[in-house]
Amino acid sequence: MRDTIYALSSGALPSGVAVIRLSGPSALAALSALTGRSFPARKASLSSLKDPQTGEVLDQALVVVFPGPASFTGEDVVELQCHGGRAVVAAVLGALGRLPDLRPAEAGEFTRRAFEQGRMDLTEVEGLADLIAAETEAQRRQAFRQMDGALGRLYEGWRKQLLHMRAMIEADFDFADEDDVPGSVADTVWREAATLRDEVAAHLATGPRGERLREGLQVVLLGAPNAGKSSLLNAIAGRDVAIVTEEAGTTRDVIEVHLDLGGYPVTLADTAGLRGDAGRIELEGIRRATERGRAADLVLWLQEPGGPGPEDRENGLPDAIRIESVPVWLVRTKTDLETPSKRDSSETEQEFALSIAKGEGLAGLLYALSHFAGETFGRGEALVATRQRHRHHLASCLEGLNDALRHSHLPAELRAEDLRRAGDSLGRITGRIDVEDLLDVIFSEFCIGK
Repeated sequence: MRDTIYALSSGALPSGVAVIRLSGPSALAALSALTGRSFPARKASLSSLKDPQTGEVLDQALVVVFPGPASFTGEDVVELQCHGGRAVVAAVLGALGRLPDLRPAEAGEFTRRAFEQGRMDLTEVEGLADLIAAETEAQRRQAFRQMDGALGRLYEGWRKQLLHMRAMIEADFDFADEDDVPGSVADTVWREAATLRDEVAAHLATGPRGERLREGLQVVLLGAPNAGKSSLLNAIAGRDVAIVTEEAGTTRDVIEVHLDLGGYPVTLADTAGLRGDAGRIELEGIRRATERGRAADLVLWLQEPGGPGPEDRENGLPDAIRIESVPVWLVRTKTDLETPSKRDSSETEQEFALSIAKGEGLAGLLYALSHFAGETFGRGEALVATRQRHRHHLASCLEGLNDALRHSHLPAELRAEDLRRAGDSLGRITGRIDVEDLLDVIFSEFCIGK
């Protein structure tokens, strides 16, 4: 018999309502010990909760019972909706802890039981973790679709196609002389495999878009000292995040602000001013700034009147500031709003003018950033891989399909083995095959109570 686990599943205390969840074979017995009665399934009932040892009333709560296997975890589940005071919750948890066969849940243990009972596949588990962590509307939409099983159904459908292909090849081997098995199925199987390969390749080509949406678009502010980077960061954040003075070099480390621009997550990073005659500490800040620039999705180069541009070497700027494949927008600071001279973003450059002191030009820059984020993440509802783990196994699946199609000179049983490798790679994404070493890592993302 498995342990019965319990934990506070709602947010931080104090709160208006606190939800305490129990799951396991002794969940109903524990509820009976607290209330002295039984409850109908899936109906909220008001009841007093009493200490089983003293009979003292601890609280009045709404009680909901979800009998297994039709519950979140696949086990008997009880939810107690108590008042959200710290003393109330501590008293109820204390009473549960004194009952036999009950123990506090570990982080992510409710969700892990749901996975182990087949109530969720691994992509749904990851989608739930992302939904809890979602900060923007675009993140919420992506996470909900994954938690709802859309991504898992796509991968499982592909895996079943591969199983069918292998079954057809086996039938061709074993029952070629039977009347109800048509002639060679090879042509049909390999046409189907080629179509599937193209589908997987197109899906994989969406690349890190889903990962970017989970982590946020990385926009890095670069420029010489006193170019207005910290002022721009504070203006966008709407608060004093970075120190702003007339003294050059006040920013020594990377300072980040997380934004929601048009429903898309954006991380804006202020960095040390770039110059050649810096001290040892400032040089370390410059090194970090250039590293962030190379890893960015977009660089905003801030240039005050008469200041150096991103390709200026006469003022002792470090080499390799302008990075190929990373768009660089020129932002002229400390000026009145001017008519921006724009080039197509596909050529990686746009130019803006703004004055933080007068509050001019900021709205146009924010609009352009929101548009850039929408183009980067895509505005459609196409399913995309959301983690590097997904892309790794998709690449392995694609490799297996390519090998099967490329090796047409080999016996069909060897090519069928390539199809098996491709299907197993898809199974590792959803958690059907060889994922034990991943489970502790994945469920550690959850808080206790989920």
